[in-house]
Amino acid sequence: MKIALIGATGNVGQRVLDEALSRGHEVTGLARSADKLEARAGLKPVVFDLTDEESAPAAIAGHDCAVLSVRFNGLDFEQALRVIDKSGVPRVLIVGGAASLEAEPGKQLIDQPGFPKEIKAEAEPARQALNRLFEEKEIDWTFLSPSVFFGPGERTGTFRLGKDALLTAEDGKSHISYEDYAVALLDEIEEPKHRGERFTVGY
Repeated sequence: MKIALIGATGNVGQRVLDEALSRGHEVTGLARSADKLEARAGLKPVVFDLTDEESAPAAIAGHDCAVLSVRFNGLDFEQALRVIDKSGVPRVLIVGGAASLEAEPGKQLIDQPGFPKEIKAEAEPARQALNRLFEEKEIDWTFLSPSVFFGPGERTGTFRLGKDALLTAEDGKSHISYEDYAVALLDEIEEPKHRGERFTVGY
């Protein structure tokens, strides 16, 4: 497949890029600093500004799907959706956040007492983006939330998928590596099972 990866130089974007290329997909790596991406078979780096509504849609057009892997804090999500819509790309997968997952039915993590204020600056815009997607009628979207502890680690290929409830491992920890998150995202790209939905991945 041809994948437009927005945010290819970020922590998650780099792992998504690695996973996609390892599966033989063609990836256009879109980022402000895409010129820093090392040359690799199957990769086309493109310097890209998501806020440029004139040029950005053309960079995404012609791909089988787009992946949006950027920070929500400071992102004009409505503008991002306009760019994606104008591009005509048939599907977009969004690297989401964990804070909108439910700690218990009907109660999201971000609303729990003691939720760190320093994390809310990124978590609240991510939740609002998801709420906006639930109203979306034109774009074919999927929003993948990681578990709470989300960072570099191993690619094990062994994890669980969930819907809106927080996943917790046997050790009591809610966690997933960037590498295994990328596996789950590429699995969804290749065999869509969560169109118009949010789902989550964890150990």
